[in-house]
Amino acid sequence: MEASNNPVRALLADDERLMRDQLRARLAEVWPELEVVAEAKNGIEAVEMTAQQRPDIVFLDIRMPGLTGVEAARQIAQMELQPDECLPEVVFITAYDQYAVEAFEQGVADYVLKPAERDRLQLTVDRIRKRLGSRGTAEETAPPPLQQLLHKLAARLEPGGARPYLQWIQATVGQSIQMVPVEDVLFFISDEKYTRVQTAQVEALIRKPIKELVDEVDPQLFWQIHRSTLVNVKAIGGVTRDFRGRQIVSVKGHPEKLEVSRSYTGLFKGM
Repeated sequence: MEASNNPVRALLADDERLMRDQLRARLAEVWPELEVVAEAKNGIEAVEMTAQQRPDIVFLDIRMPGLTGVEAARQIAQMELQPDECLPEVVFITAYDQYAVEAFEQGVADYVLKPAERDRLQLTVDRIRKRLGSRGTAEETAPPPLQQLLHKLAARLEPGGARPYLQWIQATVGQSIQMVPVEDVLFFISDEKYTRVQTAQVEALIRKPIKELVDEVDPQLFWQIHRSTLVNVKAIGGVTRDFRGRQIVSVKGHPEKLEVSRSYTGLFKGM
């Protein structure tokens, strides 16, 4: 990306003005070409400004009013993208928090400690520049699923720990209501009003959208492969490419073929 004439664009989100100023100053030192296009003082503004500005990178303070950085990242991950767009790189900003840093150090995402130190920020910047520069090339590396990171962070950071994962779905099947075990679901697909719940035996409908389901189901069991699709990992029969180069997931025991959108192709890197 940096090879083009378009500058890399960033959004900074922190409820402390001094922290935003300090991060902006440090970024100017280690990445002078970076263009900071917006600053948000809470999570709600961060989501709105990301939708408006479409930055390449979003720096999110974990602890913010309105929406936390984790909650804002969840909403950003569900944004509708144009065919040539990718989700922004997400970098979390945190005061030293042992549990959060442990999650980051497992390689699931980038983070910056407050106050931003030049040497540590340089490492983060170098990784991001490498990832942005390799997008769309053979050197592109698969990012860890953001969904799994956010669940892990929520479990460590939210009061009382993470909520239990959804075990049953109350769904409409024909004229009746049935209780469907979540582990039996092959995939979920949403349209404008309903989400289709598909098992090997039953096709049902619920009104809960994918952007809510993705926070309620076990991310180790269900992978989001499209803004409107969640698939049971155990039900993935294989992944192929169609004549347009798109990744297509086949489902065990079902004829449906599920398209993988560009934002999630890293899940099946190497195909």
